[in-house]
Amino acid sequence: MATPKKKSEAYGDRAVAQNRAASYNYHILDRFEAGMALLGTEVKAVREGKANLRDAYAEVRGGEVWLVNCHIPEYTSGGPWNHGPLRTRKLLLHKEEIARLAGKTEQKGLTLIALRIYFKGGRAKCEIALARGKKEHDRRAAIKERDTKREAAEEMRNFNKNNS
Repeated sequence: MATPKKKSEAYGDRAVAQNRAASYNYHILDRFEAGMALLGTEVKAVREGKANLRDAYAEVRGGEVWLVNCHIPEYTSGGPWNHGPLRTRKLLLHKEEIARLAGKTEQKGLTLIALRIYFKGGRAKCEIALARGKKEHDRRAAIKERDTKREAAEEMRNFNKNNS
């Protein structure tokens, strides 16, 4: 018999969609949690785990923050009340945070990217990050560093296994 879920587990942070390429393509400088203004069919589709953040980014327009290029496919049982899969969605932040982000994104090379969508307390949230794009040589250096760490860890395991 399965144990019933606790209320905290049912409403805990549950990642629905992640942008895994973000840390590879960008230097993440600062993270923000934003609420999402979604339609009913969008919430149901996101709960099914069908959101895609690969090309998603946020922009500040008219004192509001908007999530652009986030693909949430139509809900299968939505019928005529379905939403547009690529529509821009409003992100909910405090005025001070919006003003700060507007000032930062005007700087050369800084952008807002979507990192993940998750549910917190039954409400859809989007984690956005203030980021700077990596250059090609930065990516190569990151790959080289990761490979050397992996090789060093493997050598340590082999050394410890042989000397045990």
